[in-house]
Amino acid sequence: LSLKRPSTLGRRTNSLRPWMIALIITAVVLVLAIIIALLVYFLAYDQKTHYYQASFRIPSIEYNPDFSVEHSKSGADLKQKINSEMDKIFQRSPLNYLYIKSHVVNLRSSNDGLKTDVLLKFQFTSNNAGTIKRQADDILHQKLKSDGSFLKIDTSLPYLRDVNDVQAEHILNSCCGVGRQSPSSSMERIAGGVVARKAAWPWQASLQIGGIHFCGASLIGKEWLLTAAHCFDNYKNPKLWMVSFGTTISPPLMRRNVQSIIIHENYAAHEHEDDIAVVKLATPVTFSDDVHRVCLPDATFEVLPESKVFVTGWGALGKNDLFPNTLREVQVEIISNDVCNQVQVYGGAVSSGMICAGFLEGKKDACEGDSGGPLVIARDRNIWYLIGIVSWGIDCGKKNKPGLYTKVTRYRDWIKSKTNI
Repeated sequence: LSLKRPSTLGRRTNSLRPWMIALIITAVVLVLAIIIALLVYFLAYDQKTHYYQASFRIPSIEYNPDFSVEHSKSGADLKQKINSEMDKIFQRSPLNYLYIKSHVVNLRSSNDGLKTDVLLKFQFTSNNAGTIKRQADDILHQKLKSDGSFLKIDTSLPYLRDVNDVQAEHILNSCCGVGRQSPSSSMERIAGGVVARKAAWPWQASLQIGGIHFCGASLIGKEWLLTAAHCFDNYKNPKLWMVSFGTTISPPLMRRNVQSIIIHENYAAHEHEDDIAVVKLATPVTFSDDVHRVCLPDATFEVLPESKVFVTGWGALGKNDLFPNTLREVQVEIISNDVCNQVQVYGGAVSSGMICAGFLEGKKDACEGDSGGPLVIARDRNIWYLIGIVSWGIDCGKKNKPGLYTKVTRYRDWIKSKTNI
């Protein structure tokens, strides 16, 4: 029998070929890339937004009824002061990189003075929720026990209360009039084509029958719309109507059934006077970035001729044209009623309950299908107020025939009497 020769000790093996080395390096790089990607995902992208509501006493400041007036200067200044205090506390704490912002929900009177509820927004991975909530609680207790802060703990309520995302969105968007940031001078009318940006006009609604757009409307409360009475000349039954929100008719962002329609008592069908109505939704809306209300002006609110204002809607692109699917906007100017009542314009047909807006040279205007929609103006801190409701006019963008709008301030008390807004 022949014996197999044993392998020689210390024998050199064949060296790795270049393609094998390249393959190994590629595999190592790939594994490292996957590990890094997973780390980035869990450290950054797996972070979730968490909201907590806290309540504080403000013993050094007396309650002022002005604090409850939406967008009042005194209220806005105090809210800014509270938000700055929250920023200072958390930006100088170990939770600096997890804290996003605070939002003052309200300023309220109580037996022991002025109180406020504040929504706190953080972002971190969900598995740390309990620990971070305790940390935030401890940080606030430590900072507010010292004499350095004007805020004090409100012991009558649980300290940090969890708020879910939908509730938080509703609270964050409960202020009126927050929409388009910077008015621009658009060169085209609605009946020509400037597409509105998403969430620019979050109070705009579409009144529809059978999915077909008939009129515009403005959201003034979580269950109330303001629109034109003439939209209901032919169809008064609320069960026929549906309301949609968002910048497109199809698909709608949100839809609601109509519970009731209240038309001004003095309105006569196919007439222009008292062309105003309120619509109650069958189910209240939940406010979000895309859907929230416009501010209503006080009865004393004045708008001067030549003021820049915006009108929005899904109305026709021109006389006898089709309706667009996407919301459009146009900037126009207020024209005095005296000018609009000149013989060559409307010859005395413009009453004190109407606003005239557009240009005598024409071109920029609302059109058929924009009826009931909003005419808005931006005031301090870029807050939008509803001053007019698209009512009537001759043709679209015709020379010496600007648009005519129901004057909201004239009907402010009527709106309050029907909606309590």
